[in-house]
Amino acid sequence: MPSKANENSERMSLRVPAADKAKLVRAAALRNTDLTNFVTQSALREAEAVIEEAETIKVSKRDHLRILELLENLPKPNAKLRAAMAGLPDRL
Repeated sequence: MPSKANENSERMSLRVPAADKAKLVRAAALRNTDLTNFVTQSALREAEAVIEEAETIKVSKRDHLRILELLENLPKPNAKLRAAMAGLPDRL
């Protein structure tokens, strides 16, 4: 029985070579799912990985300790920082 279209979904069309589509269909069948679900879930996993990589800052253990040290013991503002702060409006 065909499933009813989800009212919260949007259509997205893709053009792929026939060999690529055949491979995707085969993989979807091996996972016991339909092509739409297989492609969507695979693309979402990749999207999450790309977003996480872009939003994550990786530092060495040494740099991590230095950052923590600076956060706990803030350096005194130098002349350039004081000048920049003076140029800020009273309220942001």
